[in-house]
Amino acid sequence: MDAGGLAGRAVVVTGASSGLGAVVARRIAAAGGSVAICARTEARLQAMAQELRRTPAPRVHARALDVTDHAALEAFVDESARVLGGLHGLVVNVGGDAGPGLLGSSTADWIATFDRNVGQAVTAVRAAVEPMAEAGGGSVVLVSSISGWKPVPQSPYGVAKAALNHLAVCLARELGPQRIRVNAVCPGSMLIPGKRWERMRTEDPAAYARFAAEFPNGQLLDPDDVANVIAFLLSDESRAINGAWIPVDGGQNAPTADGY
Repeated sequence: MDAGGLAGRAVVVTGASSGLGAVVARRIAAAGGSVAICARTEARLQAMAQELRRTPAPRVHARALDVTDHAALEAFVDESARVLGGLHGLVVNVGGDAGPGLLGSSTADWIATFDRNVGQAVTAVRAAVEPMAEAGGGSVVLVSSISGWKPVPQSPYGVAKAALNHLAVCLARELGPQRIRVNAVCPGSMLIPGKRWERMRTEDPAAYARFAAEFPNGQLLDPDDVANVIAFLLSDESRAINGAWIPVDGGQNAPTADGY
């Protein structure tokens, strides 16, 4: 294992068939780390796995599942540790929301949003503790959002991300004796191919320009810049960072194009 790097390490990344998760998985594999990925869509997931197998990654493992199937998620983490020969890192990348603000959402929307962001993160981390401890410790990165502290119209989502930030703080204390660090990364709005903001840039340039003005430099984030921070947190170079939630938002003001 190289000092401070990712070569020789084994990392699980959830939601890694596209978007930020795929960028993170590519970064780990390119550095010579083994990687296990999961996502809901089998075909897209297997295509990503084949791409990763053409990199310096010693081992690649993939399993299609929905992370809100807690039994399947736990089994995936256990299986990944066996296939990869251990576990040194976990990136909980899956998130999402259900329902708009308080008056437009149902109790079921709130429950689903919390499970999609916080509940599945708890399950993944719990499953990772034993293999990480056996490896001498590890690093967990929870992918949160600037919506966790900057008000967002979709209140269930914002509150769930705030809870995810606090989860990092709590688990850093609890898992410290196992030499497991836990941090949250809070990205701003990223320009990802095929996703909402790229579609807006093409379909409604004026609206996109108004939203881009929320950034001091007038540009939405490149997911590579967020992946850089995640890779740093997975490495030994960040060994003094624990229980933190780290904004990676380019100074973004309003967290969405919908107001605030």
